[in-house]
Amino acid sequence: MDRLPWTRFHWMVVFGLGVSWILDGLEIQIIASNGFQETLGMDSSQVGLAGTIYLVGQVVGALVFGRLSDKWGRKKLFIITLAIYLVGSALAGLSPNMEFLFAMRFVAGLGIGGEYAAINSAIDELIPSHYRGRVDIAINGTYWGGAALGSVANLFFLNPDNFAENIGWRLAFFIGPVVGLIMIYMRRHIPESPRWLMTHGKEDVAEKTVDDIEAQVEKSTGKKLDPVPEDQSIEVTPLDRIPFKKIASVLIRDYPNRTVVGLTMMITQSFLYNAIFFTYALALQNFYGVENDAVQYFFFPFAIGNLLGPLVLGHLFDTWGRRKMILLTYGLAGIILTISGFLFQADVLNATTQTIFWCVSFFFASAGASSAYLTVSELFPLEMRSQVISYFFSIGQIVGAVAPVLFGTLIGDGSDRGPISIGYIGAGIVMIAGGIVAFVFGVNAERKPLEAITSPLSAVNPGKVKVEGERTTRERAARK
Repeated sequence: MDRLPWTRFHWMVVFGLGVSWILDGLEIQIIASNGFQETLGMDSSQVGLAGTIYLVGQVVGALVFGRLSDKWGRKKLFIITLAIYLVGSALAGLSPNMEFLFAMRFVAGLGIGGEYAAINSAIDELIPSHYRGRVDIAINGTYWGGAALGSVANLFFLNPDNFAENIGWRLAFFIGPVVGLIMIYMRRHIPESPRWLMTHGKEDVAEKTVDDIEAQVEKSTGKKLDPVPEDQSIEVTPLDRIPFKKIASVLIRDYPNRTVVGLTMMITQSFLYNAIFFTYALALQNFYGVENDAVQYFFFPFAIGNLLGPLVLGHLFDTWGRRKMILLTYGLAGIILTISGFLFQADVLNATTQTIFWCVSFFFASAGASSAYLTVSELFPLEMRSQVISYFFSIGQIVGAVAPVLFGTLIGDGSDRGPISIGYIGAGIVMIAGGIVAFVFGVNAERKPLEAITSPLSAVNPGKVKVEGERTTRERAARK
């Protein structure tokens, strides 16, 4: 899989699986619009609770479906999780009351949370190693394309000149399900990960899957593929189930440095994003006097900057290297945000220049944040990949959930710039620290097969292929 050239098959994987983050960004913006507030008789705190319930659903979905993805397979889960999201979002548009809306937001969150674990695993296991970094980072970055789409949709559906107040927000909830139905059709043609099949005793199916993919590639390129070098082979024995005790041992005893890197990257990027994204409207309104209905226009450049970062910088993670680019993106994002914090305190910015600083900072932060999912996916064994992604994602979300409350409190009524200035500077320093940790303890995973980064737990001969970075006791013994 890693030696294949880029072909139509890989585009199918990208478009079939990559829509998840677009849907997540779309969902967040629809909730943030508060279009349902008057219809369902909700106050501001209850609207905020709807968003919190969606995030809680994501955490639960990631934990539940992340484990099932490692047990049942990637394909089953990326069909199931998308279907769950479709049902939750569509039924939310039919909500007769606030309680039903809360329940459906939780269901939609379950689906999207499961997508994060299953999709990142599937993408990294199907995409050739030379393209894995840019593809994973670009796909994760499309969240902001969904957020921008959600803003455009809100301007249209929530306009009383176009739809009645009780109708527009309901229609907006159906945008995601319509897109998702198309994606379910595409996903039916995406194969199961051959890597997962091999480690679960389905060698014949894995061989046939690879043969079919290679046939598509050869037909597309018109060239015969070179055989896989014998020294790259790994013998595996099927493992049906990985107990939690074994997972904990791998994370804490075998790969402690990688665990620190993954947690640090997930927590710092989650804290930064939740701190700014969920309170930028408050800052614009309370300190710069921006009207509520004008905030959407300031959001567009913010979203576009976040979208362009992964698309423009993604290929450098494959060419210049993972550790260097993580340090660069996390570092520059933190430095620019820190500078803006000092300028904000000095009261020399206006709404436009403040937004420009955020756009430039998050141009780099978005690429760095997307690389966090790539990093966690690459650093741990195949058999527990989805579960590890779900654990780190959940911890990042839980810690990051503190940020909106903290920064909202620091903003207050806008009478004192001091507290939130310290918050912006502190968030910038936290991001810089995250980049330094990843650079010092990270792994040079660029352009390497996944098995050369981390040996599978099911490998009989783990020392045969050179493994990057930390090695387990089993790998060191095998190489001797």
